[in-house]
Amino acid sequence: MSDAPEVRLLLVSLSESFSEFWPAAAREAGAILQGWQPDEEAIPSDTAVIVVSAGGREDDLPTLLPRLAAPSDIPVIVAAALPSHRLAARVIAAGAADYFVLPADRDGLHDAVVAAVDRRRAAIARARLGHLEAQAHTFRYIVGDSPALKAALERAARVLPHGDATVLVTGETGTGKELLARALHYGGPRAGAPFVELNCAALPAPLLESELFGHERGAFTDARTAKPGLFEVADGGTLFCDEIHQLAPDLQAKLLRALELKTVRRLGATASRTFDVRIVAASNADLASEVRAGRLREDLYYRLNVVTLHLPPLRERGDDVVLLAGFFVRKFAEQYHLPEPALTPDTRLALLAHSWPGNVRELRNTIERAVLLSPPGTLAVDELSPSRVPAAMGRLPFPAPLAEIQRAAAHAMLEATQGNRSEAARRLGISRARLQRLLRHGGGPASPDDTE
Repeated sequence: MSDAPEVRLLLVSLSESFSEFWPAAAREAGAILQGWQPDEEAIPSDTAVIVVSAGGREDDLPTLLPRLAAPSDIPVIVAAALPSHRLAARVIAAGAADYFVLPADRDGLHDAVVAAVDRRRAAIARARLGHLEAQAHTFRYIVGDSPALKAALERAARVLPHGDATVLVTGETGTGKELLARALHYGGPRAGAPFVELNCAALPAPLLESELFGHERGAFTDARTAKPGLFEVADGGTLFCDEIHQLAPDLQAKLLRALELKTVRRLGATASRTFDVRIVAASNADLASEVRAGRLREDLYYRLNVVTLHLPPLRERGDDVVLLAGFFVRKFAEQYHLPEPALTPDTRLALLAHSWPGNVRELRNTIERAVLLSPPGTLAVDELSPSRVPAAMGRLPFPAPLAEIQRAAAHAMLEATQGNRSEAARRLGISRARLQRLLRHGGGPASPDDTE
């Protein structure tokens, strides 16, 4: 008995029986479904190849083939009795991978089917192996033993097998929300499909809408070609929407509609497209407060808040700081081909003395810098000093014009948050747009919309 994955061969016979020409070796691929009609039965997921028998209806092939709606990774092979190059070209244009004339091309058909079956078996085997490996390493890079972190990971493990459950990941900037989202994807049933990221604060609303839903050619001035949206790209997998509270109000309504109907319509299109995507949203804000303030739709909040996983800040995780530091020390010593330094009592005290407002991201960057700048094989306590970040605030010009002070404060806060503009805006108590203006040219007078 072979351990090769089971796959099936799908035979679509447009009229009379095709069995007299069917190569015997192909039967080993699995069940042959006689009389299958494309508009009555879905294509099984374990299908390796679809063979369409024309059976005297060669002229109907260009019209009937699109009805199959076969996935792009399942080849459609046509077997006919009419030796016509023009018809073969039309059939290929209609979506077929190849066109064989029987009985003359029987050997070619046999070889094409066997090759397709072998490819499908190999793909399924790779997917299974990848899934097993992903499950084994699901939470491998989420380091820590603190009760708060363990509670979050236990909840994550319970939702892990349920690939359709919507998950909301909350926590301060730098706590590892994207890392947990990836673990949910690659450790779950959707591991073989795409994991697609979207930062809702990274693009202005018009570009974000095109990014999410896609557009058709000519939908707007620069739309020279059609482009699928991220829902289409992530089909079968996971769409990770970070900083979901930053989504523009009109896009919140469209996102809610897409999630409810499981369909999207590209900009400029007249027809909707269905999708099968698991949503993992993340935010460093208090979403209940965002709802009360009118910045987040209440119905969207409840739609996303099915399973909530909260990642605690590093200051609430006790000795996890030391565990994480050891993990990063090993990682960067290996990456930069340096001797691995030990964590001495002094370095441990220095790590535990800092509150790490930038959480795991700040710790990671600090350890990387310390590994690079300390004498080889050591970890200098001075390089772990938290005084480096607040020192930027001491460089504010004073006395100076107010616009210059504001611009310097914006740059200093951006440095303190390691370039995270959303977090810098939050700490300053202003909007991201206001921060952008301050960084460019000092900003000018604040408006009521500039505060968070």
